[in-house]
Amino acid sequence: MVTMVAQPKSGETSAGKARIERGKVEWALLSYRLPRDPSTPRIAVWRRLKKIGVAKIGDGLVGLPNNDRTREHLEWVAIQVIEADGEAVVWAATPTTLADTEQLIDQLQQARTAEYRALLNEIEGAQMNSAKSDSAKRPNLDQRTIARWRREWRLIERRDYFEADGKEQARAAIENIAEWSASGGTPTSGAVPRGSSQDHAAGIDA
Repeated sequence: MVTMVAQPKSGETSAGKARIERGKVEWALLSYRLPRDPSTPRIAVWRRLKKIGVAKIGDGLVGLPNNDRTREHLEWVAIQVIEADGEAVVWAATPTTLADTEQLIDQLQQARTAEYRALLNEIEGAQMNSAKSDSAKRPNLDQRTIARWRREWRLIERRDYFEADGKEQARAAIENIAEWSASGGTPTSGAVPRGSSQDHAAGIDA
């Protein structure tokens, strides 16, 4: 087994998550094959790939936008595959057409948008149930629940490589309901503008 990786591209962020222009994306690819039996390693590998938010290109072929962090993610999965008596190769490539690039980007954006929406729906449902259950309109939300929402948002954001829709709405909803729960008042409306100084003050990145 040979693992091939590309050198880091200029312009990558210190965190390794480059927000790359559409149409100029190099991809880190993982091609892997595992024995059919036992099924446990196959399930474990797919769960890990799902956690890091890969685009599925074909059977046993997945990709992420290429940078230091994503290559490392795929290299660790490759090790996991090899340890389970499988085969794995990691390399860097660029689609030959803009349409192929757009298709991969759209796949990742749609997946992250669905995750943000699911989180937002859970938050809104909890807010409605809390308000209905308390005649004094004082929310009854466990702070551990709010902390879990923050953790879930961060996990989604870490695999959100192309700024999917719903990111800021979900973040603002978490901080809105956290403020509401702490004050016992009426939740504020509207999202905090993206990139504002309030992003750090809100506590979501803490």
